[in-house]
Amino acid sequence: MSSWRIRKRLDLDRMASLDGSYVGGLDCGTTTTKAVIIDGTRRILGSCVRKSGANLLESAETALEEALSSAGLSADQVRYIVGTGFGRRSISFAHQTKTEISCHSKGCHHYYPEAITVIDIGGQDNKVVKLDSSGRKSSFKMNRKCAAGTGAFLEEMAYKLDVPVSELEGLARKSSSGTELGSFCTVFTATEVLDRIRGGEKLEDIVRGLFNSVAKRILEMDRLTGRVIISGGVVAHNPIVAEIISERANIEVEIAPHPQEMGAFGAALFAAESVAREAGEEDKLSVARR
Repeated sequence: MSSWRIRKRLDLDRMASLDGSYVGGLDCGTTTTKAVIIDGTRRILGSCVRKSGANLLESAETALEEALSSAGLSADQVRYIVGTGFGRRSISFAHQTKTEISCHSKGCHHYYPEAITVIDIGGQDNKVVKLDSSGRKSSFKMNRKCAAGTGAFLEEMAYKLDVPVSELEGLARKSSSGTELGSFCTVFTATEVLDRIRGGEKLEDIVRGLFNSVAKRILEMDRLTGRVIISGGVVAHNPIVAEIISERANIEVEIAPHPQEMGAFGAALFAAESVAREAGEEDKLSVARR
């Protein structure tokens, strides 16, 4: 058994009393689990991205172990952990949980401290969040009913085309014209893709059409205004999505730093705030006792 799992079971509560300034964020998504460790200056020291699989707790534990290893730290040096994402309630060792909307917003606003629109393209859903200059949400839209236009949509289409997901971006960039495909239903789009194959359309044009569908789905959700920042695993591996949205909306769409780990980073920022708040309360108590 790993040292993290042993420590977790023996004295997890002790983490909150440590003097270290390191904190962590875990984003347990439907497809991947991300872990980030930051220091007191909000600098990322270590991170990990791995498949979520069927055991979300084990995936979170392993992701945290690997992030700690890359940071050169041990579990007892981490003072606070915040969990987020689809499987956040499975992260039993997290001190606190936050929604992925809050964490992606928190992370993006850290890098862009102004009024922004945040686009997050995830494994099973898309989100468009508008923040004011202080980072508060003024509005948000989320597609919950269908995976069309998400990472799962691209994975399903790649399977139908017998193409590795990692090769979709390269194929799309070879397209000279592209094509328009449906954006509302993964099943219908799959049927349409098969019809296009039978009709002799080039593979690269069909793949470009898939990314066009992702962009179209985002633009149907809400009007993009102000500075637009995009995050999520889809754009991390397929930056062409940001380019297509920019072209279609006639507005610059910027890819956030470490877009796939942005939710975990935002969770870590919340953890840092909790530690700072606790430290402030302890200072007040110390002054009161004098």
